[in-house]
Amino acid sequence: MADRTKAASNLVEYTVSELAFALKRTVEDAYGLVRLRGEISGFRGQQNSGHCYFTLKDDKAVIEAVVWRSTYQRLKFKPEEGLEVIAKGRVTTYPDRSKYQIVIDELEPAGAGALMALLEQRKKMLAAEGLFEEARKRPLPYLPRILGVVTSPTGAVIRDILHRLEDRFPSHVLVWPVRVQGETCAVEVAGAIAGFNGLVIGASVPRPDLLIVARGGGSLEDLWGFNEEIVVRAAAASAIPLISAVGHETDWTLIDLVADFRAPTPTAAAERAVPVRSELIVSVTNFGLRGASSLRRALQAQRGRLVAASRGLPRHADILALPRQRFDSASARLPRALFANAVAHRSGLERCASRLRPHLVARTTVSGRERLTRFDRTRRHAFSAMMERWRRRLDAQAKLLGTLDYHNVLARGFTLVRTADGTMLRRAAAVKPGAALDIEFADGHVGAHADPRLRKAEPEAKEKRQNGGGKQGTLL
Repeated sequence: MADRTKAASNLVEYTVSELAFALKRTVEDAYGLVRLRGEISGFRGQQNSGHCYFTLKDDKAVIEAVVWRSTYQRLKFKPEEGLEVIAKGRVTTYPDRSKYQIVIDELEPAGAGALMALLEQRKKMLAAEGLFEEARKRPLPYLPRILGVVTSPTGAVIRDILHRLEDRFPSHVLVWPVRVQGETCAVEVAGAIAGFNGLVIGASVPRPDLLIVARGGGSLEDLWGFNEEIVVRAAAASAIPLISAVGHETDWTLIDLVADFRAPTPTAAAERAVPVRSELIVSVTNFGLRGASSLRRALQAQRGRLVAASRGLPRHADILALPRQRFDSASARLPRALFANAVAHRSGLERCASRLRPHLVARTTVSGRERLTRFDRTRRHAFSAMMERWRRRLDAQAKLLGTLDYHNVLARGFTLVRTADGTMLRRAAAVKPGAALDIEFADGHVGAHADPRLRKAEPEAKEKRQNGGGKQGTLL
């Protein structure tokens, strides 16, 4: 019995925290960085903190997985529920729950099959939103003045496009340089589409009439940036018509489905963007000749109809003969009519003048002046009464404002305490020891600093007040 007690006393005694963190260090030292293959399960997107939590599983086991917010933002492939992936990260433990987990630094689909599954899933989701419908696709401008090209400025794609445009119809081209593969490809392409749409019409940098998003051929992984949701939504939101020219004829990406036109190659995109200049010149010349010929025939037909119509018209002398005769007759009667009209008006005026009396005119004038005088006196009285009412109302409001002014309170001996930034303090508990204060009296401001000793002495002063100050004796 004594030997057993002695053996038990030789065991190292741990606290729960010590053992948990010791196991954490052991696991991290043994499995510092691993590549883990499994299926994502329980993924619900980013938390409010920006971190992601889910599990990786196979047919026999599961392991908790964590993706920190900073890592999630730079992941080439985002986690998707049910996606088989290869995760690279550090194995560690979570002592609060006694669980082991992997903190993921990189994430990639486990083979092309997983990529195709993710692509089909994303395609169905976006199609359900109506982004691929033909009804929302817009016609391309026939002859765009300015072309915007989103591609790599150093690749063969931009040279092919510029060469083809030079052959067909030299145009003003704006190139927005982007990476066409890699981790930042999707963000840069989406930003370029939004940037072209953000240009103001008539500004120093003109806004394109047509956009071309182009890239050469490549594997599914190389073209994956053009399958990202951010690129598809940027293309769908573009107010400028957009041509997708990603990959070769056999390649397809999700941006091809949402674009207004899908070109099999970048060269074909340039051919669709502009017509052939020489053919356009021939067509315009032919249209001009046909228009001139049609105009000549129309003028000749109108001239023939005008000549035929003029033959049926009477001579101008015959047309004006009757009106001229009527004018002569009226002008002959005009002097007699004017004289008769003047005589009639003079007779009427004389009849009216005979009925007028001087005293009637004077009486009418006096009564009108009295009415004007009474009206003016009434008006001035009403205006004075109205001004008096307004003055009394204004005086009452001024008195009320004076009673509510806090300066009246300060004049009675009170003070107003504020912090250095002007915040008013209502309680002593809000004052931090040593804080700068602004004390306002009725006649000005005084700066001060809070003394921390006064707050400590406050309980003692309260106790003295309760005990009568410690100097007055008891009656018992």
